[in-house]
Amino acid sequence: MRGLTFRVKGWLSDDEFRELLDFSDYRGRVGGYSLFEVSPLKMKRTGYTYRDVMAKLRSINGVVEDDLRAIEEKAQEEYRVEVYLHQDGWIRVRSRALLKPVVQKLKVYLPYDRVEKAYKALPHMYASLVKLLEDEGFSVDDRVGLLKARLPRKISFKGTLRPYQEEALEAWRSNGYRGVVALPTGAGKTVIAIAGITELGVPTLIVVYTIEHIKQWIEAINRFSDAGGLVGAYYGDEKRLAPITITTYQSAYKKLGILAGRYALVVFDEAHHLPADKFRAIALNTPAPYRLGLSATIKRDDGKHEEIFPLVGGVVYHTTPGELTRQGYLAAYTIIPVKVDLEKKEKDLYRRLRSQYQALARGRTFDEILEAAKRGDQTAIQALKIHAEMRNIVQYSEAKIRKVEQLVSQELKKGSKIIVFTQYRKQAEEIARRVKGLLLHGGLDDSARERMLKRFKEADSGVLVVTTVGDEGLDIPDANVGILVSGTGSPRQFIQRLGRLLRPGKGKKAVLYEVIVAGTSEEVQARKRRRLA
Repeated sequence: MRGLTFRVKGWLSDDEFRELLDFSDYRGRVGGYSLFEVSPLKMKRTGYTYRDVMAKLRSINGVVEDDLRAIEEKAQEEYRVEVYLHQDGWIRVRSRALLKPVVQKLKVYLPYDRVEKAYKALPHMYASLVKLLEDEGFSVDDRVGLLKARLPRKISFKGTLRPYQEEALEAWRSNGYRGVVALPTGAGKTVIAIAGITELGVPTLIVVYTIEHIKQWIEAINRFSDAGGLVGAYYGDEKRLAPITITTYQSAYKKLGILAGRYALVVFDEAHHLPADKFRAIALNTPAPYRLGLSATIKRDDGKHEEIFPLVGGVVYHTTPGELTRQGYLAAYTIIPVKVDLEKKEKDLYRRLRSQYQALARGRTFDEILEAAKRGDQTAIQALKIHAEMRNIVQYSEAKIRKVEQLVSQELKKGSKIIVFTQYRKQAEEIARRVKGLLLHGGLDDSARERMLKRFKEADSGVLVVTTVGDEGLDIPDANVGILVSGTGSPRQFIQRLGRLLRPGKGKKAVLYEVIVAGTSEEVQARKRRRLA
């Protein structure tokens, strides 16, 4: 059976004839044409590909164009690459062509699956792999299909973006619809995301931290777009997959096999949670080519933002509460440090414990002591116990709680709406009892939490005492006073708590009191967390 043949009209030079014999056999003269048959054996020996054959034939005058069609098809087939999502959740890249030199350009090791005869890649590499293969001249058979996915109908944005929101959206757009937008709480990150979703018009998965967030997102999408019936929620007992689906981090992790391959855009709300191993798996194992991260800050204290943000596209836009307040987009605010002294017995015990802690620490940082304790270092374990005792003396000092009572009393007389932020449930319970305030902590079920928030939102004035559960998902626009009783040195946590007070209102001026025990580590923590305010 004769293979691929081609004809050349006229006469060839000696050099041209020899070049054609590098990949073909001469079959003689037929009707005024020189007839050649492509030889796969010679191609293998000389290293020619069908693409090389096409390039050579197009450089020689007289080659019959019609004869090149079959060779062109062979060249396209030779350089066809299949990209698909395997049932194990990994992307596969398969081709007859030699792909090793190409995949090496990614500078990321891709294992080879000998059964599938294909390279394996984590799903997050999907878009970059397709782009690389196309740039290298391959014809990509994209079986994943997310780069061409579209919503069932066109949707529109019904809001108006502020200038900084426009800048954030443009920065994300210019980065190929990938990246993290870091804006303070109350600055409208959700609105930016909805504008982005309507602009892209692709199936979208929105990953949020709490069920309360899901409800807030649904309300916001209905308010700022006409997406309407395209929106579904997937969590707990409610599992409705839709072109735009909102889920929690926990549900997304558990149901990755169901969710991962459906959505071209993933929005990671509160993206600073992604470094947690389970949540990081969502970013790694989702092939979505378009990604948007939303966060109040661009940094984590543990530095892990440097690991995860590149999986979303890097930080493309950020600004601080102070900048937006100066522009008039957030409520004006004042941060007032309020120092209190330990009682004499508490102070004496604290100083004694601090001396013991410093002796055991031997110049090590707290994180270094923590790591040593995990390895079984007895001095480190003892140091941590003493550190906990010191913390309890500070947090449960009578002077601190009395000061909170005093601040609450004076602010209630002004008709203020107050949120008291604490780190510890026991402390929160004691303060709520003393100030006769509403209490919100992680031990409440969803219905109790909703009732508590509803009571506080509907009140003209009052007190809500919250633990870390209130750091996120707390939307009380008219709260104007915060009292920070205990927390970490984390700038992220501080900005989130401050942000609860900054939603703008006519004539609104927010106040955040920091109740700090003088002469303790709280003074250092207070300085750390205010750096980004």
